[in-house]
Amino acid sequence: MHISHIPTRCAWVGNDPLMQSYHDEEWGVPLHDSRMLWEMLMLEGFQAGLSWIVVLRKREAFRKAFAGFDPVKVAKFDEADIERLMGDAGIVRARAKIEATIRGAQIYLDMQAHGENFSDFCWSFTDGKVITTEGGPRLTLSPVSEAASKEMKRRGFKFVGPTIVYAWMQGVGIINDHSTDCFRRAAPEVVGKRCCG
Repeated sequence: MHISHIPTRCAWVGNDPLMQSYHDEEWGVPLHDSRMLWEMLMLEGFQAGLSWIVVLRKREAFRKAFAGFDPVKVAKFDEADIERLMGDAGIVRARAKIEATIRGAQIYLDMQAHGENFSDFCWSFTDGKVITTEGGPRLTLSPVSEAASKEMKRRGFKFVGPTIVYAWMQGVGIINDHSTDCFRRAAPEVVGKRCCG
């Protein structure tokens, strides 16, 4: 008789196979690739007012619609591109979020042009270290996400409130917020892998 072992996951994951895969392979895995950090920040912005599973299910359509989240290409999007995106049923069609992504690409490139590495910027709020929470009741923001949000807004990013930034920091592994009984809590960078689109 074969008994399969079902790992204990964070309670929010539920039974959706896509969400389980995201949790097991990506969520909380420390990410240092600048472009991927930017992509994930933009996707978190699209999640505002929605559940993450909605964005996750549309992620490949987002990648196609936004030229693989290549900041050089996205920064050049014009009104015709915005209209094209507004007509794309595969993505979240919210003009303000689309415009925020285009502006986010321009800010990303401006930072790069001034010698600033986006990954270094993202990790600067924790001195380059992963913050591991106590694993108790899940927070929705923290002093770190508030500081990062404030600086991102100062630079012109949109849809980067402290709650969105906290969720993004969890997702990209700046904050390890796996439950204490979750099999991914210990050494997430070893247990998981990161999909780089």
